[in-house]
Amino acid sequence: MRVGLIGAKLQGLRRAPAIQNFPGTELVIVSAAHKESAQALADKFGCEVTVGWEGVVKRSDLDAVVICTPPHLHAQISIAAMESGKHVLCEKPLARTLQEAEAMVRAAESNRVKLKCGFNHRYHPAIKKARELLGQGRIGKPSFIRCRYGIGGRPGYEKEWRANHEMVGGGQLMEQGIHAVDLSRWFLGEFREVAAFLANYFWNTEPLEDNGFVLLRTEDGKIASIHSSLTQWKNLFSFEVFGSDGYITVEGLGGSYGTERLIFGGREFMKPFAEEVVEFRGEDRSWFEEWKEFVTCIEEDRGPSGSGYDGLVAMRLVNAAYESARKRCFVTL
Repeated sequence: MRVGLIGAKLQGLRRAPAIQNFPGTELVIVSAAHKESAQALADKFGCEVTVGWEGVVKRSDLDAVVICTPPHLHAQISIAAMESGKHVLCEKPLARTLQEAEAMVRAAESNRVKLKCGFNHRYHPAIKKARELLGQGRIGKPSFIRCRYGIGGRPGYEKEWRANHEMVGGGQLMEQGIHAVDLSRWFLGEFREVAAFLANYFWNTEPLEDNGFVLLRTEDGKIASIHSSLTQWKNLFSFEVFGSDGYITVEGLGGSYGTERLIFGGREFMKPFAEEVVEFRGEDRSWFEEWKEFVTCIEEDRGPSGSGYDGLVAMRLVNAAYESARKRCFVTL
């Protein structure tokens, strides 16, 4: 499978090795708005380089395109690529607006190609193991999720594209918290009610929030509590799933988030507390595992885990949270 990569900054640097090192896929060309960044990445993998995305999506010798640009370009590039018969893996959030995301999903369906949203957190080993334990009924009937996900920003953050409301569809909740929203839905099912508070405690990014506090509830009463923060100051990831018979906790994502760990405990009223702890060390393989899923879903002609539709629903939930905060009420989907 011959692949074009559009966007050569941080996410492009993460995606490129997975593409090039996976058996049967080849990174053919790297594109960016500025040739210097595209050239630096292309030189590492011995592939072609170009400026701008139009020439990439029109190439007849490519099978797939990976899009790592800011969100305001996602829909335009993705739709053009899919209309030319290419499969697309697009970074999260899927688009800047719901209308753009819906158009992307329709384009994938009408052109009979695969559209995947970049939800690499689904492929972290501790998260995958937690999902497996849940499916095996190890914690009984799930009841609620509690997730905290935060970073501390960096000097000049308020001047970056992530803080430009014309380029993005939301603040910290849409940028980083959407991973927590997607994981919560993946574990608990469809949410029907949303309540949220937003805040700007430090970063001057209005109208974009630097903190989002969200409650999501399913029709049968399961609840996810999510706090996504840009004022955590020390990077943190904590994802806890509680059920009638026990609990599963995922802590850390490797790197600055600390060693990735899975903690499993059962409901034992009369016995001493006991937990099983597994630590997952080494490099972050979520990017490789997500690429593997993308390639496999194309080969098997099935929908991917973390599909374009999953990306669309996650955006709907975040936008419902924004509506809830704005109107100061519950929002029903």
